[in-house]
Amino acid sequence: MLKVGLTGGIGAGKSEVSRLLVSYGAVLIDADRIAREVVEPGSPGLAAVVEEFGPGVLAEDGSLDRPALGSVVFADPDALAALNAIVHPLVRDRSAALEAEADPASVVVHDVPLLTENGLAPLYDLVVVVDATPRTQLDRLVRLRGMTEADARARMAAQADREKRLAVADLVIDNDGSLAQLEPRVRAVWDELVRRAAG
Repeated sequence: MLKVGLTGGIGAGKSEVSRLLVSYGAVLIDADRIAREVVEPGSPGLAAVVEEFGPGVLAEDGSLDRPALGSVVFADPDALAALNAIVHPLVRDRSAALEAEADPASVVVHDVPLLTENGLAPLYDLVVVVDATPRTQLDRLVRLRGMTEADARARMAAQADREKRLAVADLVIDNDGSLAQLEPRVRAVWDELVRRAAG
C-alpha cells in the first residue's frame, strides 16, 4: 500500500485532482468529508462539541450550525484548539479505519487541506501538492465560488503560503491552466504512484 498525502491551497483545484485520481483507481480518504461525518447528529463528536461550546452551536434541526461555530472559533485561537482537540482524533481514527479496509496493493490518497499547516507530511509515504499561482486561486474563488475578493484573500491568507506547501511536496501537479491541461499531468503522477506502489 502506498499512502499519499494530497494537498493544495484553496482554489488550486485539489478536488478535481482527487476526482481524477479516483477515476484511475485510487482509494480516496477525504479528511473534510470525514470531519463532517464525525459531528453528524447523534454522534459522540457532536455531543463533545456541544459540551465544549454550548447549545448555541446547534441548528434548529439538531445538526451542527457551522457558521455559528465558525464565528466562535475563528476569532479565538484557544477555542479553535479546543475544537481541533475534539475533531482531529476522530478524523484520524476514521481515516485509519478506512485505510485498513483498503486493498494492500492499492494507492490510498488522503485528501488533507491543512496537511502543511498541521505538519502532517511525515504520516505519508509521499506528498502530492496541487499548485496554482495566487492570482489563479483568487480568480477561481471569485469567479467560480462567488466569493468577494476580500473574502477570497482572507481565506488564502489563513492557509500556509505557496512556498511552505511546495517545501513538503514530493510531487507537484501544476494546475494553473485548464482542465484539459490538468488531466495528462494528473495521469503522469498517477503512473508514478502506481510504479512506486509496485516497487
